[in-house]
Amino acid sequence: MTRPETEQLEMPAPGDPADPARVRRFSRAERWVHRVTALLMGLCVLTAACLYLPQLAELVGRRELVVRVHEWSGLLLPVPVLVGLVSRAFRKDLRLLNRFGPHDRVWLRSALRRDARPESRPAGKFNAGQKTYAAWIAGAVLVMLGTGLLMWFTHLAPLVWRTSATFVHDWLALTIGIVLAGHIGMALAHPEARRGLRTGSVSREWAEREHPLWRP
Repeated sequence: MTRPETEQLEMPAPGDPADPARVRRFSRAERWVHRVTALLMGLCVLTAACLYLPQLAELVGRRELVVRVHEWSGLLLPVPVLVGLVSRAFRKDLRLLNRFGPHDRVWLRSALRRDARPESRPAGKFNAGQKTYAAWIAGAVLVMLGTGLLMWFTHLAPLVWRTSATFVHDWLALTIGIVLAGHIGMALAHPEARRGLRTGSVSREWAEREHPLWRP
């Protein structure tokens, strides 16, 4: 059993308005990693829809261009994260996302029971749902990258491998689309969390209520 993580709220950075009602949640580098990743993922999903849905394919046309945009946006998808590793704040948050403690299991049990009371869902800077999503989407992107390369460079593997890669790629793409829709829905339902990704800061009251283990 690991001990519950102890985290600290970051006060406004030098030069920011000293607002005691707000705390710094994400650095500028982290926000740009999220934005560029979201843009590339959006391109992947939209171009995939245009390739697989006949109605969209007829509406958009230019299939060759759509294929190229899909391939390159997928190939570039890991780049923002790799570049973001230069940021100390980004590396620190990656470590937090990769660390599960007993309180995360409590959070997941409460979520499965649909117990929405804040006191029943203890969380550090990231809750267990966010950690699970981050781990799943990172693994899914790597699988999509690998299967996509097998489909793009047909000489890399025998036919049976390419056929299997196509099957996995297509069904995982559908799963990613569903998961992303849920992710966007959760973001729309939590405006303060969206504000944190947009501006880098959140209200202290929200942080103490939704992430009680993330203390000043």
